[in-house]
Amino acid sequence: MTEPLKINYLELPATDLDAAQAFYQKAFGWSFTDYGPDYRAFNDGALDGGFYRADARSRTKTGGALIVLYAEDLEDALGRVQAGGGTVVREIFSFPGGRRFHFADPNGNELAVWSHRELTE
Repeated sequence: MTEPLKINYLELPATDLDAAQAFYQKAFGWSFTDYGPDYRAFNDGALDGGFYRADARSRTKTGGALIVLYAEDLEDALGRVQAGGGTVVREIFSFPGGRRFHFADPNGNELAVWSHRELTE
């Protein structure tokens, strides 16, 4: 039987690699390795990836894939995104299986954060 293929590495465009690194370090605690003026690698604790210098943006409305992060506490993640300089592009909403919000990073890439936990009041 053939081994299933899994996502192993992820790359996103960024016009400003320093801004990308500062945002993801502050908001999510990712670590980075600088590979010169056109590439910055990251590790989120489970997955490796990188930011390459480009004027492009990854957005769902233009056909970009949506990268979805997971958080136990969705409201805390929303606060961290905003404190880090991200912009909420879709407020928290419910869907079958949980809740999520979408945000744009400082370079304009759209990502989302979801949680299976319901809002408790």
